[in-house]
Amino acid sequence: MNKTVEVLPDKEALIARSLEVVLSQMQAAISERGQCTIALAGGGTPKPLYEAIASLDLPWDKIHVFWGDERYVPADHPDSNQRMARHAWLDKVDIPAANIHPMSTDGESPAADAQKHDDYLREFFKVAVGEFPHLDIILLGIGDDAHTASLFPHTDALQMTDRLVTVGNKDGQPRITFTAPLINHAHCVIFLVAGASKQPALAQIFADEADAMTYPARLIKPQGELWWLLDEAAGQKLKK
Repeated sequence: MNKTVEVLPDKEALIARSLEVVLSQMQAAISERGQCTIALAGGGTPKPLYEAIASLDLPWDKIHVFWGDERYVPADHPDSNQRMARHAWLDKVDIPAANIHPMSTDGESPAADAQKHDDYLREFFKVAVGEFPHLDIILLGIGDDAHTASLFPHTDALQMTDRLVTVGNKDGQPRITFTAPLINHAHCVIFLVAGASKQPALAQIFADEADAMTYPARLIKPQGELWWLLDEAAGQKLKK
């Protein structure tokens, strides 16, 4: 694992730097593998990043967009991660509809939809059961409780070692989420973290020893590159 931690002066600088890193990773993936697969995060922090990407002229036919997790709500619901990304980015560019790969949230149950997306990813990436695909870029955030994607403290999703996608649970509300092993097979994982409220979680995530079941972001140890991009408010106590 090649780990980089950068603390940027403010949220604007965080977004500017994250844009640089994402574009560099996109270009490398397209150059090396002919396409770029990227999984998006929800929440407010990455939204300006998506808006910035939407303003660029990129080879959209070579970019495939996934989501690392999704709330179990209709695609047009205000809480939908897919809806946010479409409004901020995907609806504004000429990306082929076939290159957008949202998680299903309208099936028989969260478990059925999680299995459906697991099967879908295996088909898209041509991997057998027991194998894991290597997404080029996975964007993540953290919550004040140190969750990431929809991997929440002390939930069953943290125990999944052979699945690509599973059901996450936040206070009884189901989510669909990538598993930690799938995230850890990525070529590049990028955490975007802003705000002073994240300091306690970051202290535990970066501690020499702490319980990953209590602080799930500690589970993320990708085979490829790991980037932590933090604004000053979040990362000031991590600076040497």
